[in-house]
Amino acid sequence: MLILTRRPGESLYLGDKIRITVLGMQGKQVKLGLDVPSDTTVYREEVYKRVIEENRRALETSNNDLMVAAELWNGTQNEK
Repeated sequence: MLILTRRPGESLYLGDKIRITVLGMQGKQVKLGLDVPSDTTVYREEVYKRVIEENRRALETSNNDLMVAAELWNGTQNEK
């Protein structure tokens, strides 16, 4: 993990198109401003992990559905 120190008002860049600015600090919270391209999706970590898990479950379900459909298809083909 890269660790950087920035003060309020200071920024850093991720590549050429993403700028992160420290807007302020209050107690244990840090406020960040993000300048990102409009086609870039930004998630909080807990939301991102939920999205990944839901996608994994959806793929798992799709694979199971495909296997059931294949078994049904094979069953109808064998009856002919």
